[in-house]
Amino acid sequence: MVRRTTRAVGSGAERLVERYLADNGLCLVDRNFYCRFGEIDLIMLDGEQLVFVEVRFRSAQRRVSARFTVDARKRNKIIKTAAMFIVSQPLYANRVMRFDVVGVDQNGDGAQKLAWIRDAFRPQDSSL
Repeated sequence: MVRRTTRAVGSGAERLVERYLADNGLCLVDRNFYCRFGEIDLIMLDGEQLVFVEVRFRSAQRRVSARFTVDARKRNKIIKTAAMFIVSQPLYANRVMRFDVVGVDQNGDGAQKLAWIRDAFRPQDSSL
C-alpha cells in the first residue's frame, strides 16, 4: 500500500470540496491564496458574498471530526489572510464576507463524508 503525503491528501480534499461547493452554486475565485499570515484553501463567490473556505481533513484514526479542528489561532490567521486578499484584490473590497469550514472525515473503508459549516465564524468573534 502506498502512503500518500499530507500535502497530496490535503490537495485531494480541497479538490473534493471545491467540486462539492461548485455543485451547490458557489463559483471559484482563487485557491491556496498565500501571504505572510497564512493560506486560505478556497475563495469563492456565493451570489454576492465572498466566501473564505477552510478545508479540514481527518482520517478514521482521529477521534475529533475535522469540522471541529479550527481553533482561535487558526481563525485569526484566516481572518488576517482574508484581509490581505482584499488588499491585493480591491475588486472584492465591497463584498459581504463569510468564513466557512468544510470538514472531510474519512472512515475506515476510505469513504469520505463532508460537513459544510456556513458562516462558521466571524472576525468580531476572534481576538486579533
